[in-house]
Amino acid sequence: METKHIHEGKKSFYFIFAVLLSVLLFGPQLAALESDEVAMTEWEMWKSRNGISHEDLEDMQRRAIWEENKQMIEDNNQRFLMGRRPFTMAMNKYGDLTRQEYQVLQGAVINSQFVKRGKTASSKKLRHNAKKFDAYVVDYRNMGYVTEVKDQGFCGSCWAFSTTGAIEGQIYKKTGQLVSLSEQNLVDCSRSYGTYGCNGAWMANAYDYVITNGLQSTNAYPYTSVDTQRCYYDSRQAVAHIKDYRFIPKGDEQALADAVATIGPITVAMDADHASFLFYSSGIYDEPQCNPNNLSHAVLLVGYGSEGGQDYWIIKNSWGSSWGEGGYMRMVRNGRNTCGIVSYALYPIL
Repeated sequence: METKHIHEGKKSFYFIFAVLLSVLLFGPQLAALESDEVAMTEWEMWKSRNGISHEDLEDMQRRAIWEENKQMIEDNNQRFLMGRRPFTMAMNKYGDLTRQEYQVLQGAVINSQFVKRGKTASSKKLRHNAKKFDAYVVDYRNMGYVTEVKDQGFCGSCWAFSTTGAIEGQIYKKTGQLVSLSEQNLVDCSRSYGTYGCNGAWMANAYDYVITNGLQSTNAYPYTSVDTQRCYYDSRQAVAHIKDYRFIPKGDEQALADAVATIGPITVAMDADHASFLFYSSGIYDEPQCNPNNLSHAVLLVGYGSEGGQDYWIIKNSWGSSWGEGGYMRMVRNGRNTCGIVSYALYPIL
């Protein structure tokens, strides 16, 4: 009887030993396999959610890009939780883009020697006018000046959205009517003025087109996110006309703030050529690698404010409402021309 118990005890010991040995030897591989399956599931879910599919070889390559971005986002957010990063990031529909594809999406990467500029507003006059307002917070979203967040799609037409947004604001200021203007009208019809459709443009060239031709509404000339169709602009349906435009003195953030406070939403270009911008989710954006001379993306400046002692700009992007804070970004405002926010800033005159 005792011998039987001894044998059974030995069997139990050997069984437990074998299980422990298996865990030690094969545990890492099993954990990696399980982790791989989880990542695979997340990857498949992300593709399904964004309506994305690839052939087998490309799928592997795209997944590698996506996983690298996912890790970078998680690292940033860990630093945010530790108080070492002032903004969060999140995976979005751009998760598997190559760097070259992202640069196309930005839509303002054109040799700066060909930049189109014009008359510059007086910083003294802007300051004088702004003193009457003495505004510490300006947010045109709450004042009726700003249309819904739009989505340029996979077309580098940000310049058109930046242009229409400022004109929409001025029309509202003058008439009390908020009308969504047609970016596709600009994409299709302004090439002879020095724009490049889905390959980017400087916004002054777009303003030049509107001065001469006017602009139709989005309802009359809807957005398609491609630049391969012919121009079908009808001047009889134009709802927007401008007389001229003015630049903000280059590098002068005070002048820019004064212009925002007294004039309305401002057309601006900035350096967005960073993964931190691409996956921005919330908080006050502050990218130490930003270069004020590398203007790669056009956005609309719709206000400014302050939180926790940190001043910020309010930027309307054209990547849909799922990006950033409902399609918007708060970016650090520190008087040092952060990300080139006032290297190429201008507004229309009706």
